[in-house]
Amino acid sequence: MAQSTQAPLVEPLPAKVETELDKSLKALEKFLGFVGFCQYTFLSTALSWLVFILLAVGLPVITIQFSYCSNCEKYEIKSFELKILVSQTVVAAISLLCISHILRKYGVRKMLFVDQCHGHLSQFRHLYLQKIRVFYCLLTSWAVICLLLKVAREITRALYLHHDSWWWSALMLLACIVSYTYVTLVFFAGCALFHLVGNLQVIHFENYGKLLEKDLDVSVYIEEHMRLTYYLSKISHRFRVFLLLEFLFVTVSQFIALLETTGNRGIINFINGGDFAVLSIVQLVGIVLCLNAAAKISHRAQGLGSIACRWHALVSCNSNDGSFSAVSDSGGNSDVPHPVRPLSVHYSENDLESGDYMQLPTNLQLTSSMSSYQKRQAFVTYVQSNTGGFSIFGWMVDRMLINTIFFIELSLVFFVLGKTITITTR
Repeated sequence: MAQSTQAPLVEPLPAKVETELDKSLKALEKFLGFVGFCQYTFLSTALSWLVFILLAVGLPVITIQFSYCSNCEKYEIKSFELKILVSQTVVAAISLLCISHILRKYGVRKMLFVDQCHGHLSQFRHLYLQKIRVFYCLLTSWAVICLLLKVAREITRALYLHHDSWWWSALMLLACIVSYTYVTLVFFAGCALFHLVGNLQVIHFENYGKLLEKDLDVSVYIEEHMRLTYYLSKISHRFRVFLLLEFLFVTVSQFIALLETTGNRGIINFINGGDFAVLSIVQLVGIVLCLNAAAKISHRAQGLGSIACRWHALVSCNSNDGSFSAVSDSGGNSDVPHPVRPLSVHYSENDLESGDYMQLPTNLQLTSSMSSYQKRQAFVTYVQSNTGGFSIFGWMVDRMLINTIFFIELSLVFFVLGKTITITTR
């Protein structure tokens, strides 16, 4: 076995060197603190929840009370407004409560599993920064899209349902938009943060195939796989309550919206029931972000068994070929290395698809001895027996569960959209 088995997998940088990744993590922490997630002290916790109560509860309640018109049910239904307020406030409160608890307990770096070693490796550092930028892009794009829908709905209602003073109507509109923006941002930030955690772990799962290219001892591969599965179990443990509560209350919210729109005997249109449509779209987007991250982690973790099997088969076949050629060329010396092509796994653009092609390793100098074969066989058996994946209290979040949840939520959203975005002739 080559001496490279003693070399570390990564070389950490000096502790005093502040990289671009450190600056990006600090900026991310400041953003999360601005949203209200960084509740590290009693003062910050009290301030965060005070702002939440004022913007998510107090301000919309005042808006509903002062803008209510008793004879304007064609343009505003108070029971609809209150139930929408409760639904959007509950899912945002779950996001704020769960994410702030995780941040307070572990901090940003440990929550994202960006350790000092792998986080400072040049290739991982670049990929980490890329995933953090994706986090901001996802959060900004979906928040802006949903905000535009909300503004369009509120302006449309203000044109039909305005008070004696246009200034007062504009003030009510501004208060409603501010409250909605804050609540939506808190909910989306929690979902996008879990999506970021999943994407960062996908980096290490995809890099595992490249690790097999190195001429390392099998125990190193097992140790790295144990580290990946350990991180995966930690992620499942920390975010399971958050995801379970979000799934539960989003589904309940969709059922409430469906029952309210179908049970109302009056005219339902985009003006008086449009908030149900906007709320459904927001909640569906948040659930899809969470499901997408969980699907990526589970799929990559379960795909390691296939990668290990192919690596074992290719190395075994290559070792036999090398020993045969060495016998004929060097008089029976089977330790002469046989040059082969690199081992790599190419994933398609769809993150949920499996690996397309695997090549042979370049620098492996494993002999065809029985001990090497048995070690590789034990390694493959271990990986296949510990596939893992993201789980919620024992329920594996795989493709079957994800498809079931997604189509249930999508069906409910389509029912709500069908009841609210329609033209009624009566």
